[in-house]
Amino acid sequence: MRRNKSIILFVLLIAILLSACGQSQTKAQQYKIYMITKSTSTEFWRSVFAGANAAKAEYNVNLLIRGPDTEENFAGQNMYIQEAIRNHADAIVFSAISYTENAAAIDEAAEAGIKIVVIDSDVNSSRVSARIGTDNIQAGRITAAAALDTPEEHLSVGIVNFAQFSRNGEEREIGLREQLEKDPRVEQICTVNSLTDHEAARESAVALLADHPEINVLIGLNEPLGVGVAEASQELGLKDRVRVISFDSNIRCIELLRRGDVSALIVQNPYAMGYLGVETAWEILEGKSFRPDQLIDTATTIITRENMFTVEGQKALFSFG
Repeated sequence: MRRNKSIILFVLLIAILLSACGQSQTKAQQYKIYMITKSTSTEFWRSVFAGANAAKAEYNVNLLIRGPDTEENFAGQNMYIQEAIRNHADAIVFSAISYTENAAAIDEAAEAGIKIVVIDSDVNSSRVSARIGTDNIQAGRITAAAALDTPEEHLSVGIVNFAQFSRNGEEREIGLREQLEKDPRVEQICTVNSLTDHEAARESAVALLADHPEINVLIGLNEPLGVGVAEASQELGLKDRVRVISFDSNIRCIELLRRGDVSALIVQNPYAMGYLGVETAWEILEGKSFRPDQLIDTATTIITRENMFTVEGQKALFSFG
C-alpha cells in the first residue's frame, strides 16, 4: 500500500513539473514583441532582422517586424507604435527616425504597459528600459581617424549626413567634427543633409563638390549615403584625389572598398543590435532590469583594404552570427 502511495505521489510530482514547464513555455510563446525600425530595405536592416530572428527562435517569442517606406517617415513609425498598442504588444524594440517626433508615441506605448528597448537611434523618452547600439559619438571619432589617415597636408572635408532630426546622425557628426577640428591640417568642414537614399546622396555629394571643389575627403554617414558619395566620386573621376569614407558593409560598399573607390568602411554590428534587442526585451519581460542611461555598445570597426581579408575583418564585414 505504501509503495502504491509512493508511486502515485511520484507520478503527481512529475505531472506538476511537466505542467510548470508547459506553463513556462506558454508564457514565452505569449510574449509579443514588435520591432519597429527606420526602414526594411537596406542590408543594414536585413542584418538587424537576421539577428532578431535568431533571438526569436532562441527565446520562442512572437516577433512582428515593421518599418516605413523611407528613413524620414517618422509618422509611419508612430502608426506602427499605435498598432502595437492596439494589439497589446508586450515590448517594442525601436529605432527612432526622429528623436523628438517619435517621443510622444513611445511614451503612450509605455503608459499602456509596453516595455521599450531602443536600438541604433535614440528617442527622447524617459520610459525606455534599455538602449542598445553604436556609441555614435565614438563612431564619429573613429570616422575622423579614418579620414585623417592620410599624408595630405591640407584637408577639406565634405560630409553627407542624413535627416537633421535623427539622433544617431547628429551624434556621429558631433564626434566627427570634434576630432577633425583638433587636426591643424583640416582647413574646412562642409555638411549637406540628404534623404537616406543612395541616389539622393549621390546628387547631394555632386552638388557639394561643385560648390567646394577643394574637398579632398568625402564622408557618407550611413550605408545608402556611403554608397552615394562613392558614386559621386566615381562619376566625377575623383578616385585619385578624394578620399571617400563610407559607413556599414553592404555588398556594394565592400566591392567599392576592394576596388579602392572607398578608402575605409566604418562598420557597425547590426546583427548584434537585432539579436540583443529581442533578447533584452525578453529578459525585461522576465523581470531583469537594465540601466537605460548606460548604452549596451555593439562596437564599431574601421575596415580598410589592408585588413578586410583578415579573420577579424571578415567577422566585422559579415556579422551574421
